Amino acid sequence: MMRALVPWDGLAPAGIRADVYDDAADVSDVDCFVLPYPQATALPLIARMPRLRYLQTLYAGYDDLLPLLPAGATLCNGRGLHDASTAEHALGLILAAQRYLPTWVRNQDRHEWRQQYTASLADSTVVIVGYGSIGQALGRRLVACEATVVPVASRPREGVHGVAELPALLPTADIVVLVLPLTSATDRLFGADFLALLRDGALVINVGRGRVLDTEALLAAGGRIRAALDVTDPEPLPADHPLWNLPGVIITPHVAGGSATFYPRARRFVAEQLRRIVAGEPLHNVVLGPSIVSF
Repeated sequence: MMRALVPWDGLAPAGIRADVYDDAADVSDVDCFVLPYPQATALPLIARMPRLRYLQTLYAGYDDLLPLLPAGATLCNGRGLHDASTAEHALGLILAAQRYLPTWVRNQDRHEWRQQYTASLADSTVVIVGYGSIGQALGRRLVACEATVVPVASRPREGVHGVAELPALLPTADIVVLVLPLTSATDRLFGADFLALLRDGALVINVGRGRVLDTEALLAAGGRIRAALDVTDPEPLPADHPLWNLPGVIITPHVAGGSATFYPRARRFVAEQLRRIVAGEPLHNVVLGPSIVSF
């Protein structure tokens, strides 16, 4: 019988011996590994799994797993699981920044009643860079808030601009949202040149990967550009890092995807993936390796 290491009880159908993740357990006979969330501390286990044939991450990004995957094994990602959570968080960051919520919270801490005119989301132009499933989920929410959405993907398609068009699009943006994976093409893609194209006071949101946005370039902008970041470079952000104190910056500690919505969806997804393995059916979200895993 094949053995799976999984994050939660009650997921596996008959035909799989499923054990809940334990980083101290003997994993030499594990065939399927569903990484826990968050997954960083579990990654060293992969090297101790000589029989591993199927690796499932609950993140959409998988760049850090490629060097660890054994030859011939199948890797599936968690595309779609974080759409609602991450889109909500990005929308929350936008609203917090536009309506100056950090200012009001700090004033409340000091028991100060200070009124101030704020920016708005309605009637703003929002450029979403990375128009996959998360970007599209955010786009629907922004339209409901009466914003104008300008979608951008790596290559143009009907109704979606290509990334090569960013130099023409950025000067029109009130808000730019980065929802990009980290690849050789996106590493520090949003640097000094792109930031210079933004109008004073424009807002940059990053809910993708920290290194997509050049931290040094953002610091050099000296507060001319506002930012709300769920991901940073470096990460975790050191306590003495100047980004903490940069004017106009909101920082959350890489928590966009981990809301209450995520976990039940992830459980259903993993249970279905394991059922498909037993049934010999094609798997969802295959990013590397065969789509049907046989044991």
